[in-house]
This record gives sequence, C-alpha cells and structure tokens, in this order.
Amino acid sequence: MLSVPEKILFLLLAAASAYFGGMAFYRVYRAIARGKPENRFDRLPVRLGRALWLVLTQQTVFKKRPWVSLLHAFVFFGFVFYLLVNFVDVLEGYFPLQTRDGWFWNGFNLVADILTALILVGIAGLMLRRYVTRPKDFTWRENVPLHERVRLGIPRDSGIVGAFIAFHVGSRLLSKSSQAADVGPDPYQPVASAIGSLLGNLEEREIIFLEHLFWWFALGSILLFLPYFARSKHIHLFLAPLNIAFKKEKPGALLPIDFEKAEEDGLGVARLEDFTWPRLLDAYSCIMCNRCQEVCPAYTTGKALSPAAILISERYELNQILPAFAKGEPSPRALMDFALNDEAVWACTTCNACVEVCPVGNEQMLHIVDVRRERVMMQGEFPAQLSQAFRGMERNGNPWNMSPDKRMAWAEGLPFEVPTVEQNPEAEVLYWVGCAPSYDPRAQKTARAFAEILHESGTSWAVLGKREKCTGDAARRAGNEYLFAQLAEENVATLNAAMEAKPKTIVTTCPHCFHTLANEYKDFGGVYTVKHHSEYIAELIDAGRLQPLPVNGEVTYHDPCYLGRHNGVFAQPREVLKDVGLKLTEPARHGKNSFCCGAGGAQFWKEEEPGTERVSANRYRELKATGASTIAVGCPFCMQMMNVETAQEPEGQAPQVLDLSELVLQGIRKGKEATG
Repeated sequence: MLSVPEKILFLLLAAASAYFGGMAFYRVYRAIARGKPENRFDRLPVRLGRALWLVLTQQTVFKKRPWVSLLHAFVFFGFVFYLLVNFVDVLEGYFPLQTRDGWFWNGFNLVADILTALILVGIAGLMLRRYVTRPKDFTWRENVPLHERVRLGIPRDSGIVGAFIAFHVGSRLLSKSSQAADVGPDPYQPVASAIGSLLGNLEEREIIFLEHLFWWFALGSILLFLPYFARSKHIHLFLAPLNIAFKKEKPGALLPIDFEKAEEDGLGVARLEDFTWPRLLDAYSCIMCNRCQEVCPAYTTGKALSPAAILISERYELNQILPAFAKGEPSPRALMDFALNDEAVWACTTCNACVEVCPVGNEQMLHIVDVRRERVMMQGEFPAQLSQAFRGMERNGNPWNMSPDKRMAWAEGLPFEVPTVEQNPEAEVLYWVGCAPSYDPRAQKTARAFAEILHESGTSWAVLGKREKCTGDAARRAGNEYLFAQLAEENVATLNAAMEAKPKTIVTTCPHCFHTLANEYKDFGGVYTVKHHSEYIAELIDAGRLQPLPVNGEVTYHDPCYLGRHNGVFAQPREVLKDVGLKLTEPARHGKNSFCCGAGGAQFWKEEEPGTERVSANRYRELKATGASTIAVGCPFCMQMMNVETAQEPEGQAPQVLDLSELVLQGIRKGKEATG
C-alpha cells in the first residue's frame, strides 16, 4: 500500500518516536526506582496472574459508576485489541496482505470494526462527561491543598489524550472505510463499509489518496503521541496492571521501620524520594478519576483532605522535575509545600475506603501515614490532644493514661471469677480485652457481655489481666512508630509466654486490636490465631454451644472499617444477628462500601478537623434513616461515636446502640428465663 518513500519515512519517524518515547518511559522508570526498597515480589506468578485477570475483567473499574465504567470498558477492550490491529495495519502498509480472505481475517476484521465503533462511543461519552456535563467528580473544594498546575493541567491533559484516541481510532475507521469504497464493502466490517458507501461518488485516485492519508493519520498519530505518553494520564494503561500486581494483600497492615537504618535516611516521608517505590508507582498509576475522594469520610464531611489530590499533586510535581529527579537530584520541595497541609494530614481516619475503591490499585492511605511518621518522629509536630494518648500508652500502657491496676475493673460485678492465664494456663481461648473495654464505662458492658457468653458456652478461657497493654494501633496510625514498636515488643513477649503451656486462639471485641494482633505483630515475632468476637460467637452458635432464643426487632448493622474493609469480616456479624432472630435492615453504604464512624486513624484521641459536619454525624444519619430501633456495632470506638450522636437527639427518639455480644446475651438470658 505504501510507496517506497513512504515506507522509508515511516521507519525514520518510528525510530525517532521510539527513541524519544523510550527515553520518556525510561525517565519514569528511573523516577520510580528512586523510591526506597520494599519487597512486593513474593508469589510473583500469583500476583501477575491475579492482576491480569482483574484488568481483563475490569472488576476493579466496575466497583463504582457502572455507566461510566462501561464507557471506559469500551475504550479499554478496544485499545487492548488495537495493539494487534495497529501491528497488522503497519504490516498491511508494507506488504500485500490479503486481510479479507479466510476465517481468521473475517473474525479479526469483525472484532476490529465493532471495537472501533465502541471506542469512539466510549471516548465521546467520557469527553462529554468531562467537558459538558462536568459532574463534581472533577472538582476539588478550595480548602484542599493542590499542586499549582493541577486545575488547568488535568483538563488540558485529558483533552490531549481524548483527542488522540478519537483522532487515531477515527482515522483508522476512515482508512478502512476508504478501502471499502475502493475494493467493495465487507460484511465483516459493517461500520467501515457503511461509511465507505458514502464515498462512492469519489474517483478512484481520490479514494486511494484518502486511504493513504487516514492510514498516516492513524499510525502517525501514535508516533507523535508516544513521546508525550509517559507524562500523560494514559500511562496508566501500562502501569496500572503492575500497580495492581504489586498491591499489598492487606494495605492496612503497616510495615515496621528499621530504626538503625532510618538514623541515616530519616524517619517517615518529607519529600518524594523518601517514599518507597510502590508509593511513586501509585502516583504514576493514578487515573485521576477521584473515586477515592468520593468515598473519603474526611472529604465527604468538608475537610481539607482529598486522597486523589495527594497522588495527583505528586504526579504533577514528578512530571515537573522529572529529568533532574530521574538523574538522582533531590526534589526541590517538601510534600507539605504542594500536596498536603496539616489539616489534610490529620483528617485521615485510615478507613481504607480510598484503597478499596481505587480501580488501579493505589494505596493512598499509606502516603498519609508515611507523612505522619515524619511529622511526629522527626518534627515533633502533631495535634496537641494526641500528647495525652501517647503519654498514657508510654507510661501506663493505655491511651486513657489510667493505672494498670484498674485494668480488670471491667470484670467487677460478674457472677463468676474471670480467670487469668496464670490461673488457667491450659485455656483454649485468650480473651484480649483491649483498652476501651478495660477503661471506658460503656465499653466495659461489652466486655462483661462477652465474658458471660464465654462462661455460658463452657469455653475454657483466660485473660492476661494487668499484664495486657495497648496494642499500639492508635500510636502507629498517628505516626508514632517508636511507641508502637515498644508496645508491640512488650505485648509479643507477654503473649508468647502465655502460649508456652498451650497455644490459644486470641479473641477480641475490638477490631483495631484484632487487626494489629493478627496482621502486624507478625513482624515482631508474634504469629497468632486471632478472631473477632463476632466470628467466635458465630462458631459457638453453629456448634450448638450457645442457643439464644430470638429477641426479635429490627436492627441495622454498622461495619467497622478495621473489621470489614481491612480484614474482610462481613458475613459473621450478620449471621449472629440472624441467629438471635433480628431483622436486619442494611444502610445504603454497607459491607465494603460502608462509611467510617470517624474514630480510626487516632481520630478518637483528638479534635476533628474543621469541616461541614462530623464524620460520625454523617454516618449516624444514614443508620437512623433505616428506621431500625437498634444500631448493632462490633467495635467499642464505633459504639462511642454513635453514642455521641444519639446524645444529641431528644430523649426517646434515638435508636439504641448495642454491641453484637449484648444482643446475643439478651437471647441467652431469654433462654435461661424460659427454662428457669
């Protein structure tokens, strides 16, 4: 099809494009490689296989915005196939291929023709959404810190990418349409043939000219776009699959700091080069869809934090300094100068919603925790209210800063003795009480209820008593890794000693303790079987060791973030509610899409950042709207946050807030009364 001069020209342009495009991609690689090491290469075949499956099925994209996701799927699947289409088109330009003969070419042409049309429909829909309907997804409030180039840069970049896709695919369609006008319609290219019929009045030489012209437009646009590709949002086409492959199984399970090595490099993250390489890969993988912002409790309630804005700002700063940064030069500005401010840093509840919803596997929450570590341990700058919690954990082993001698006060008034490990070293269950159930009067009722359940079930159990200390969850999420490591080492030593006589299943009523004991103490030598009390109660009921009578009534269940999204425990709490005869009415946001109570990420121990409302108020309003008379919770901190909201209601108008164990205990007592 191409003349000899055209073939030579295309080869020269392709070589130039490959060189400049390759250099651009290499700079991005060098920039990401500047990140500190982090091992994400375990089970590599499994990681790559899972990522390939998720990408090809677009499962992560279809989590939200189904119609927009469908338009994206049109473009995605079309472009995947276009890798082959473009290769064939180049071969067709150089060699006399008979691409209309045989079953293979018929199938190839049909798929290419249909996908061409779908790509154009998809990109037209996406561009109309961005530039015409302009939903709030594409905006940020004025209080959100944002790189100075973002507000103008994203519309410009999106326009360039959208124009390239439309021009490239449209030109390919017109080239095939001209070919159909030249040699006749092809039933396996219905769209191209239909357009080609409109060119029937042109002379043969004009049709051949158009076929050549649009071939050049289609493939030449790729050559022109390739050097820009690496700095555009379109780079996610290649990096997002890698990001999904290297994503942590449990992003909320934080990694410890090597304090000896950190003495040279510093603690936490202040600048781009302080991140580990997966964090820099996050920035380049981001598709800038703002889905994470949409589900963020802080942003939803008017605060300065937008997880999307952090990654997008990092990306724009990287693009701005890329040549020098890729060569190893230090970045000129701290993250707090272009991506974050104090309000944004401390507004995060570490609820994991941003990570869960991200279609490209980003771990936005970890960027914030890394910055908190630097603010706390290097700068000594953190909300003043956290000082008391830190001091209490350090001195007395609990953030309430109360004496360890009062750790067993929750057990007072029980009709049986609560055994310690010393008294029952052969116990099969170790009840990890936690700080809230030990010291908070309302949470103590939960501890007593669960203790009664253990007693009634005939379980052999014990507690650590005064030897138990805070797991350090709040310290770690607040960035105080020194304090967390100290508590973790002490607790692991205590737990390992308690396990010497007999390995025990640790059961706890606190999802934060559950998460830390099960996922994070492994790095400190503590490998345990840990269960949330909802899981253990469900097992007891299934085994017939508990037989509560139905308590009846309507209930709505609030999924704790550290039980649900962080650890995937969704079914068991609902099974327990069903087992006690309650009718469950789900709020709009539940399961993986549940909304945070506002207490996580050490928020419970400090004042909430300014916004339009409290996170807990937003959640409570949704739970109350179900009409249920009871809000069931499985976390002492969720309990407290919901009770803050019920206290604002006129007397008698608020639903009651009860832990799962309290509801089960009602059924057990009802059964005892019936047989007593």
